[in-house]
Amino acid sequence: MDVALPESVKVWSQFGHPIMMWVLFALSVYALYSGVQIFRIRSGDKEVRKKLVKKKFKDRHHQIGSILISFMVLGTIGGMAVTYINNGKLFVDAHLIVGLGMTGLIAMSVSMVPFMQKGQSWARYTHWAVNLGMLGLFGWEAVSGMEILQRIVEKM
Repeated sequence: MDVALPESVKVWSQFGHPIMMWVLFALSVYALYSGVQIFRIRSGDKEVRKKLVKKKFKDRHHQIGSILISFMVLGTIGGMAVTYINNGKLFVDAHLIVGLGMTGLIAMSVSMVPFMQKGQSWARYTHWAVNLGMLGLFGWEAVSGMEILQRIVEKM
C-alpha cells in the first residue's frame, strides 16, 4: 500500500515519534520522583508529611500518569504508522516488540490504581515493579531508537 503524502511530510513525520518518546521518558522520570514523594508522605513523620502534602504530589503523579498512558499509546501507534507509511511494512525487531510490551505494561500499571486506592499493598508493589521495569525498558528503547533514527538520517 502506498500512501499518497507529500515527500516532505513523509520525511519529517519520522521525527515525531522519537521527540514524543523522549518527552515521555523525561515525564516518566518525573512520575518516579513524584511517586517516591507519595511514598514519603505515607511513611514519613508528621513534619515530613505536612510539608510534602502541600506540594500535591499525589495529584501531579495521577496527572502525569494519565498523560503517560495516553501519549504512550498514541506514540506507539504513531511510530508504527509512520514506519508503515514510509516503508510499506513494519520492521519486527526488538525495538518494536519492547515498545508494544511497554504499552501493555503501562496499561497494567494504571489498572492497579483502583486496588491501591482501596489499600491493597500487593497492587502498590506490582505498580512499583512494573513501572521500574518499564523505566528500564524505556531507557533501552531510547538508545535503540536513536540508532534507528541515525540510520534514517544517514539515508536522507
